[in-house]
Amino acid sequence: MGNREDLMAGAIECLKEKGWSRTTVRDIATAAGVSHAAIGYHFGSREALLLTAFSQAMDDWGKEIQVEMRGAVDPDASPSEQYAASWRAMIDSYGRNRQLWIASIEAFVQSEHHPELRKQLAAAQREGRRGMAAGILGIDEDTLTEADERRIGAVATALNSGVMLQHMLDPENGPTAEEVVDGLLKLVSLVS
Repeated sequence: MGNREDLMAGAIECLKEKGWSRTTVRDIATAAGVSHAAIGYHFGSREALLLTAFSQAMDDWGKEIQVEMRGAVDPDASPSEQYAASWRAMIDSYGRNRQLWIASIEAFVQSEHHPELRKQLAAAQREGRRGMAAGILGIDEDTLTEADERRIGAVATALNSGVMLQHMLDPENGPTAEEVVDGLLKLVSLVS
């Protein structure tokens, strides 16, 4: 690997171990085995490198969780049982990727003071919504309509964020997969 790739790997490692706000230029350079100056040369700033690394780590997580969710779903199960199996895989992933999720929360807070970071996180969120909607519908992202992205993807993203936050704050009392599905069914019955 070259310096750029080493920096990416080092930044991802730091995000997973220390989170966004506690990761310093020195931490990244040490983890990557390169000089501090390499960060500026290849990425321009710590924030730009962390955002690139964060985007890569979240993309990797997205691919990993899609495989896990597909493997967890019994094709002969009912739709609600399949959805619950998907949620079990998602909730299990929160614990395994805790620091990455905390880094995402820190990045959102930091974006209030960094317009470029906010712009890039918003773009990543839109991409994530597309992926979530396509995954739920079982279709390729290229065939997803904008309406489905905005409706299914946005609601699924909001639900995922809320469940994730509950598990970050209080893992023992966060909702189970079955509670998520039961709660959704109850909500749907109220508005139907």
